[in-house]
Formats: sequence, C-alpha cells, structure tokens
Amino acid sequence: MYYYLLSALLFLAAGTSFAQTTVNGSFDHGGITRTYSFYVPASYVAGQPVPLVLNLHGLGTDGEYQAENRDFRPIADTANFIVVHPDGSVEPNINQRFWNYGNVNGSTVDDIGFLEALIDTISAHYSINPARIYSAGMSNGSFMCYYLACQSDRFAAVGAVTGSMSIDMYDNCTPSRPTPAIHIHGTSDPINPYNGNGTMKAIEEVTAYWVDQNNCNTTPAITPVPDIDPDDDATAERYLYSGGVYNHTVELFKVTGGGHTWPGHYVFTLSGNTCMDFDASKELWRFFSQYELAPASTESQISAELLLWPNPSEGMIHFGNGNQPITEIIITDMLGKMVEERSGFYIDQVDLGHLKAGNYLARISGDGFYVVRKMVKL
Repeated sequence: MYYYLLSALLFLAAGTSFAQTTVNGSFDHGGITRTYSFYVPASYVAGQPVPLVLNLHGLGTDGEYQAENRDFRPIADTANFIVVHPDGSVEPNINQRFWNYGNVNGSTVDDIGFLEALIDTISAHYSINPARIYSAGMSNGSFMCYYLACQSDRFAAVGAVTGSMSIDMYDNCTPSRPTPAIHIHGTSDPINPYNGNGTMKAIEEVTAYWVDQNNCNTTPAITPVPDIDPDDDATAERYLYSGGVYNHTVELFKVTGGGHTWPGHYVFTLSGNTCMDFDASKELWRFFSQYELAPASTESQISAELLLWPNPSEGMIHFGNGNQPITEIIITDMLGKMVEERSGFYIDQVDLGHLKAGNYLARISGDGFYVVRKMVKL
C-alpha cells in the first residue's frame, strides 16, 4: 500500500519543477522488503535528463548515515543530479546491514538485482540519463561498487573509498565494458588494509586491474595533494592513469597516514585519521562527471584523432575529426553542470566567449563515436 502511494506522489511530482526534496520508499525484491531514499535538487526539471549517483553505505550503517556523513547533496544542488541512498539488507549472522558482493558469508541476497530495480523505479518517475549512472561507496559499499562494475552493465563509472575487491571477485570479474574507476584509500586503514590480506586484494593491485581493463597507460602522473590541514596527520597523492580506451582514466588517491575514513568529512572514529586536505565527495563527482556509459564492445569507433584548436582559447574553438561528422557537443564545467549544448548535422566550432575563464569538459560525439576533451577558456 505504501509503495503504491509513493508511486502516485512521484508521478505527480515528476511533472513539475519543485524545491529540493528527499523521497523515501520501499519495494519487495527477492522476498525481502528493500528500503531507500533519494535526494532531488531544486534545479531538477522534469523532462530534462539528469545523472544518477548511488551512494552506498558501509557495513553496519545505513543509507541515512551515508547521506549525513559522506554527503553528495550540496554537490547535487550545483551540478543537478539525483543522489540515491539505498539500505543494504540485514545479514542474519551479525544482525547488521551489508552489501552482498558475491556470496558474502554464504548470502544469496541479490543486491545487483535490487540496485538495478531501484534505478528502474526512480527512472520510471524522474528523467534519468541512462548513460550517466554512477556508483560510489564506503568500505563494504565500495566492494559492492566494484562488483557492479564486474557484473552489471548500467554504470558509467564507479568510485571506492576504503574498500577493495575480494579475491573471489577479482578472479571472477567479467565486465561487459571498460569502466573508469577512482579509488581513495588510507595507508593506515585498520579494517581494509592498503596492502590487502587473505580475503581482499591490495589496493595497488585493484588499481592495476582497472588500468588494464580500460587500457590506460601503466605509468601514472603523480601529483601531491596540497597539505592544507597539517594537523590531520595525513597527506595524499593523486595517481592519474590516462590514455585509456574512449579517453578513460583510472585514479588512485593514496592517503598516507589515513585511516578507514572518508576524506574531507570528519566523523569521530577509532579507525584512524581523516585526511582533510581534499573532499572525497567532490573528487568522486569530478571524476564521474567526465564519463558517459561506454559501448559494450571496444570495436566501436573511437575518435582518437579528434582535434580542437586553439586550446586554451579566449573565445572560438574549432573542431576537426577527419571524415567523421561531429553531430553533438555538450560542454560542462568541472562539477558537471552543462553550460553549452550544440547539435546538428555537422559541427565544427563553438564560441566560448560568454563563459567565465576556467576549465571545461567537452563531450563530442557523432555516428559511432564519442570522446571527452578538456578545454580551457582564458
């Protein structure tokens, strides 16, 4: 009864624009009543597709805790995406909520099916861009994110904080498409050790796996993160593996001295230091915002030779792509907010003169290809 009432309210709400809101809901899946909430920013307008971000909690917490302590909602307000906070099911042996990333403790709970059904439920009432669905998670939730990348074909990119891949997951991962991945992990994590253990892979092995899946360069560009809070007893470096298929990248934030924590969001814990030199939520969204769902086959045409000039530019940027016509260009700022959209039979230039100085991303596509390029407006 409650679910059908919720559906009716969602249908009415989806026809208009409205103030920011949080919607709570539930439905039965696999014989279990599954619960969730999702946050809709005030900028949402029905009929204009927006990205969807799943934000998965860790073992023993729930979606509400994840929303409050690993928060994407202020970013969603600016970048205009819907963020979902599902609840894992209760594992009977420990009586705590968890995500089943493949026979965890012998569990048969179908969490992939639940999360895909949740995407479909929200998409039935809100305008979701199916090519821009992402999953981020903390600890057990980030194990689940990698499992989604291995087993589901719905996610354009995934992000993991303080989790890893189980050895079984690593050995049996069968992704249907290359999936960009970003990982954030403390070297002093006492729960999921940076160097792995008997049940989980070392973080640098996990990173290398996704570098290989995306055919990225194996030598990263390493950039120190400014140590803006010297009192947090942690520092960080960003490892960027670029040059992948479809212009994909893989990133690792190695947090030296960091614990089992979400950088930038301090919560009292006995599980180590929280690095406050960067905001994990912002970095995850920055990474996600670059990507749309890759084709399932790497045989699709990739516009590796696409040219744009001058770049940086004070105004007009020209595009060239050989004999492949460019039919759509979408330009976003670095938080993923669309600032320019062009479509047509043949596009060869865009005027950036009305934009503020700064960095932007251009998603450039045509028949059988798309590519993302960074642009700089002077």
